[in-house]
Amino acid sequence: MKLIRNSLAIEQRVQVMGVLNVTPDSFSDGGRFVSVERAIERALEIEAQGADLLDIGGESTRPGSKPVTVEEELDRVLPVIDGLKGNLRIPISIDTTKHEVAVEAIAHGAELINDISGLRFDAELADVAAETGAALALMHSRGTPETMQKLPPVDDIFDEVIRMLSASIDEAVKRGVQRDKLIIDPGIGFGKTPEQNLQLIQGLDRLSGDFDLPALLGPSRKSFIPKTLDLYLAGFQRDDERERLAGTAAAVALGIERGARLIRVHDVIEMVAVVRLTEALMAV
Repeated sequence: MKLIRNSLAIEQRVQVMGVLNVTPDSFSDGGRFVSVERAIERALEIEAQGADLLDIGGESTRPGSKPVTVEEELDRVLPVIDGLKGNLRIPISIDTTKHEVAVEAIAHGAELINDISGLRFDAELADVAAETGAALALMHSRGTPETMQKLPPVDDIFDEVIRMLSASIDEAVKRGVQRDKLIIDPGIGFGKTPEQNLQLIQGLDRLSGDFDLPALLGPSRKSFIPKTLDLYLAGFQRDDERERLAGTAAAVALGIERGARLIRVHDVIEMVAVVRLTEALMAV
C-alpha cells in the first residue's frame, strides 16, 4: 500500500471539507455529479471557493439507502480522483465504509478515510490507515443508512456517542493507528432525533474534550434544520432550501465556537465565509 505524508492542517485553522457525492441517490445532491467531467469540474470549483479538503463519496448514506458493491463504488470514485491529479492542490478524503475502496483511493491519491460507521462495518479500514499513514475520521452512527431512522431513539445521546466512539477509537489504536491521525464525528442526523442533533452540536466541546481529538461536524442541509424550524415558524412563509442553508450556517458557527476543527459542507462558498468570520469574531 502507498505510504502518504498527511498534509492536513487542523492545528492551524478550522478546515472546511467540501462534499462531492458521485452518486445518483445522495440526499442533497445525488445525480448532479455522476459524470466524471462534471465531478472534476465541481471538485476544482470547491477548491476555488476556499475549501481546505475535498470529501469524495461513491455510496449514498442517506436514510433508507442500500449499499453498493466495492466494484461499483470504485468505478464511481477512482476516475474522479485520477482526473484531479496535477490539478487539485487540497487533500482528498475518501468517504467509504469499505477497506478495499480505501486501499485503492489512497493508492490513487487520497489522504483521509472518512468512515461513517466508526469501524462497525469494516474494522480493516483501521489497518489501511495504520499501514499507509492516512488520517481516519470515525463517526458515530446507529444501525445502517437503510435502518437508522427506523430505530427508536436512545435515552442519553451523549452516553451513546461517547461509548461507541470510545470503542471505535480503541479498535483503531489496537490495529496500529496513531492517535494523532484520528478525528471524531458525532454523526449529526445518523439515527438521532432533531433535539439530539441540537444537543450534540451545543455540547460538541464535551466530546472533543473527553477524547482530546479534533472534532468534525457535518450539519450541512440535514433534516433536523427544517424539523426544528417547524416549531418556530408555523404560519410563516417557508423556503426549505434557504432554511437549510441558513440553518447550516447557524450550526456551523456554534459548532466552531464549541470546538469543531473540521466542517463538512455542501455549500462551500457560503460556509467558508461563515467559518472564517466566526474565527475572526472569536479572535477579537
